[in-house]
Amino acid sequence: MKIIEYKDIGKVSFIRRNSVRNLKITIKPFKGVQVTVPGFISLESAGKFVEEKSSWIRKSQLKLNKYEKRITRFEEDTVFNTRDHTLILARHTKSTIRTEIGEGRIKVSYPDFADIEDPRIQKAIRKAIIIGWRLEAKKYLPERVKTLSQQYHLDCGRIVVRENKTRWGSCSRDNNISLNIHLMRLPQHLSDYVILHELAHTIHKNHQKAFWNYLNGLMGGKAKEHDKELNRFSPEVW
Repeated sequence: MKIIEYKDIGKVSFIRRNSVRNLKITIKPFKGVQVTVPGFISLESAGKFVEEKSSWIRKSQLKLNKYEKRITRFEEDTVFNTRDHTLILARHTKSTIRTEIGEGRIKVSYPDFADIEDPRIQKAIRKAIIIGWRLEAKKYLPERVKTLSQQYHLDCGRIVVRENKTRWGSCSRDNNISLNIHLMRLPQHLSDYVILHELAHTIHKNHQKAFWNYLNGLMGGKAKEHDKELNRFSPEVW
């Protein structure tokens, strides 16, 4: 790998791969700009390719910068709590990353010599938190669906809890409801809104006017208000 710094773009990593046939530019969160270079193409030609694409790269970097600012970066003194768990970050003498979840704690231990900014440690922390949310979601969400369905006299089929990158929830034609574990991150009123949204689909299968009128009745006239507030959150970004 070779790193070259460009005036308007910053550092660009060139990685040679004899197995690939085309030049490829990738821009990933916290990894910057990477160029995959086939074995038969010179670094000089790859550099010219980057310069030709500099306008596109800068636009992509601006979008990525906004995304990165929304992502939680964990530091040694980061305070982070889920509904039932407190995150504990600790160093240990071992060379591996270890996670423990239980008794109200999500504990991630990492090597003494390591930098907590290391992507592998950041990934381990996020993975442990997701496991915590999954445990909490399976404990709370099905019960909350039952409570709200009884309150509003609505029936549904199976209740499934899973992680989803794009959707907060869904309702099948058979009225089976799927809910995202990331609902555990939301304020209670928005989590309830998502559940009622899916329960409303047991009556109306589309998002036409009749659906919104029905949901608005369930929400005391605040369906659109809650929907707009929900748009400030993303299942993928946290």
